[in-house]
Amino acid sequence: MPRLSFATFLVVLALLLTGCQGASTPSGPPSETGSTTASPTISTAAPAASATPGTPGSPPASAVYKPADAKGKAQNVPVPVMPELAKEYSKAGLEAFIGYWYATYSYATETGDLTAWIASTDTTTESGAAYKKAVELNYINGRWVVGGRITTPVIEVLWKEASDQQSAKVQVLQERIQYFDADGSSGQEMTPAYNTAEAVMLSYRDGKWQVTDNGLIVG
Repeated sequence: MPRLSFATFLVVLALLLTGCQGASTPSGPPSETGSTTASPTISTAAPAASATPGTPGSPPASAVYKPADAKGKAQNVPVPVMPELAKEYSKAGLEAFIGYWYATYSYATETGDLTAWIASTDTTTESGAAYKKAVELNYINGRWVVGGRITTPVIEVLWKEASDQQSAKVQVLQERIQYFDADGSSGQEMTPAYNTAEAVMLSYRDGKWQVTDNGLIVG
């Protein structure tokens, strides 16, 4: 993912709010880096996306969730469900959406299914394309990963009134990731668990939010 110093983040944010897109080069999404940065000093509790059995794509209510292990892929992973609040153009709605968006990437990391994440992401950007490619490579030719689940305990929305371009700072926790090839052998070197601060840029068009860019805040 793009690595942004806080000062650089503010410059990129200013450009985004005037309709320009930052052009930093991605260095790999969470599943491809073990970097750790200090968490942002923020205090807003992040809402969690629900994962309700019985929704399209979800396992039946009787199915038992089984995380991935060295013997095989995760099974019966509940699909994140977007809260109604996350559809609103409001500060609270944006916060709910960001929590949901990270839940969809956590689900993609655990299952290889990018459907929900792609529906909420501009994958034509460098960061979006890099995140998408990372998941695809981790599941190509029968591969899978163990771990990598993501939580966002803290979200700070940097709300700008009457603008369809918004941004936020997010504390992101991700479990360590182990990689396995189709024959059950270990793939690439394990990615350690980490606690990072990320900048997220979003737009609101046609009645819905979309993530247009995101990256680490460092320094």
